[in-house]
Amino acid sequence: MRLASSAVIAASTFMAFGAVQAQDAQIAVAANFTAAAEELGAAFSTETGQSIAFSFGATGQFYAQITQGAPFDALLSADSATPARLVNEGIGVIGSEFTYAIGKLVLFSIEPDTVTGPQSLEGDFERLAIAEPAAAPYGAAALEVIAALGLTEVLADRLVIGQNISQAYQFVATGNAELGFVALSQIADRDDGSRWIVDEDLYAPITQDALLLSADNAAAAEFLAFLGSETGRAIIASYGYGFTE
Repeated sequence: MRLASSAVIAASTFMAFGAVQAQDAQIAVAANFTAAAEELGAAFSTETGQSIAFSFGATGQFYAQITQGAPFDALLSADSATPARLVNEGIGVIGSEFTYAIGKLVLFSIEPDTVTGPQSLEGDFERLAIAEPAAAPYGAAALEVIAALGLTEVLADRLVIGQNISQAYQFVATGNAELGFVALSQIADRDDGSRWIVDEDLYAPITQDALLLSADNAAAAEFLAFLGSETGRAIIASYGYGFTE
């Protein structure tokens, strides 16, 4: 049965990615980095003439796909643990992993004055959106914050879980959840609503690492190098991300 399941996964993966084989590289990207990756991809293409195809989703889901043979050339993870785990399992180019961004968590509402700080989590609301903690580091960070504030039991029945941080954001953006823990990058270009940029001492640093998966894909390697260029870092910083140095 395990062999049959693996075959189905491999077949569906091939079908899903068959349409992008013409691209110079296929890169799996953590959902929080969607907008930044798209801008980086456009800038990279303009500078080099090479085209990058992105797939966006939860880091944990990408880990499962990559270990099942999904044809990604690189991974932009939402954590540092997943790239390290892949390398330890013999997947990816040893020594290629590096931190491309430090993520920041935000409590957000589309309604003005709804979020004023951590005390807003003790207010009168029905739903709080977070990303799936087991698959998305931003979801795990949200639970850390809730626990640090002593609100785990209080909020347990009000949590709405998105498959990834993009879905969690959609719950808030559409008003299906009054509040949500999202990535700062997702609301960097919004000046509406209300927000609290969560104190960084309430959760472990969201260290986002990249890993080259295909040693023979020059475009993927060049794109990862582009992330550390002056242009790349300026784009990343514009979405609210920090750096290790």
